[in-house]
Amino acid sequence: MDYVVVDIETAGKGIRNNRITEICIVRMNEEKILDKFVSLVNPQVRIPNFITGLTGIDDDMVRTAPLFEEIAAKIIEITEDAVFVAHNVTFDYTVLRSEFRYLGYNFNRQKLCTVRLAKKLMPGKLSYSLGRLCSTLGIPLVNRHRAEGDTDATVILFQRLMSLDDGGIVFDSFLKSRKTTLAPNIDMEIIGNLPQRPGVYYFKNAKGKIIYVGKAVRIKERVLSHFYDKKNKEYDLCQATATVDFIETGNELIALLLEADEIQNYYPMFNVAQKKLRAPYCIIHYVNRKGIIQFAIDRKSAADLGAVTYYKRDEAVAKLKKICEEFVLCPRFTGLQSSKESCSHYSIKDCNKVCEGKESVAIYNIRAKQAISELHKNRDNYAIIGKGRSDSEHGFILVKDSLYQGYGFFDKEEGIDGLVDLETFLTAKKNTYHTMRIIASYLNANPKSIKIMVPEEIVA
Repeated sequence: MDYVVVDIETAGKGIRNNRITEICIVRMNEEKILDKFVSLVNPQVRIPNFITGLTGIDDDMVRTAPLFEEIAAKIIEITEDAVFVAHNVTFDYTVLRSEFRYLGYNFNRQKLCTVRLAKKLMPGKLSYSLGRLCSTLGIPLVNRHRAEGDTDATVILFQRLMSLDDGGIVFDSFLKSRKTTLAPNIDMEIIGNLPQRPGVYYFKNAKGKIIYVGKAVRIKERVLSHFYDKKNKEYDLCQATATVDFIETGNELIALLLEADEIQNYYPMFNVAQKKLRAPYCIIHYVNRKGIIQFAIDRKSAADLGAVTYYKRDEAVAKLKKICEEFVLCPRFTGLQSSKESCSHYSIKDCNKVCEGKESVAIYNIRAKQAISELHKNRDNYAIIGKGRSDSEHGFILVKDSLYQGYGFFDKEEGIDGLVDLETFLTAKKNTYHTMRIIASYLNANPKSIKIMVPEEIVA
């Protein structure tokens, strides 16, 4: 097992909203030091005088220091698959996690506290502060309240504590609280081989049956987060899991779509969301008893999705109102007015009074049929091009006639001339309410970063 001994200095006293000014990380195992990282950090806030008096770190020292986001990747790398160790670990770990949250990253590691370990393995000390322990044990402590000095001293203290724990019984007992939900039936080599890349992962029981499907931007990190979650449903899931499988997707959009598809395919017992095939809203039309073409909003079959699909009722109402105004339809016969009397819509005033018999049904129905054609006219054909599973390929999802067709991958050197060429590389998938909702949400959230290709365009 590897450990990372960490110390951070901050711009404030407490944990909440505190920012890091300096960090030191030493990676080690029971035998030797493996790596070391030290850096000042620009906290992007003023450092109070009392903090400068304690640490010696002032605003000038950190002005040209890297921002936390510039060293975040190194911190993830040096701490990966290691136990996080610190003197009063809650402070260092929580502040570091907060910094990662600012970046939208969930930093999650097992923890060990040298204060708690010392109290167990070195009972009876008057004080367990780092300074007092180092003085009592003869551990050199140079540059007190600087990250590197405190870390170097904590490393020596940690090595002493390991030597006192014969058979690792105390260490195991402290780590056990973080392992209580770890699936007992999983070979940890399987977990070690999981990639830190986007994809879909599958929890399977001893019979090989898929019991949970999830998607992740970083598969390994997301799988491990299940094991460290104390919720009852996570505990039950991990206890039932015998192995974990995965499929890399190259980007998050394909992972979301594949997850939705696999949940429908396997209906895993531990998945709750997306199991039900919900029906979206749509605008329907029929001929009523008076022979007038009437429109209404209804829930559409989940297997019959297309250009007139709306995921919110308000969207369908807005579209219905628009065609009502454009084709001078009667609000009473478009579902916008429930009253059976003459139309009196609050905002739509133009009506040729078919509702009062002043306009012929035949002429009215001509405009109604034009509205129906308009509803079905703009059916989209496009591909969304994203990252592939390697640097040499693109990933894509394909939509034809406003229906999701599936996803695929092609080499960047491949000559792609329009959507037809992409079908060669397509893995066909079902179009469902959930997949179209995912694509719509992605388009709304990424209007500029996506690459939409219409038939006459060529993928760069």
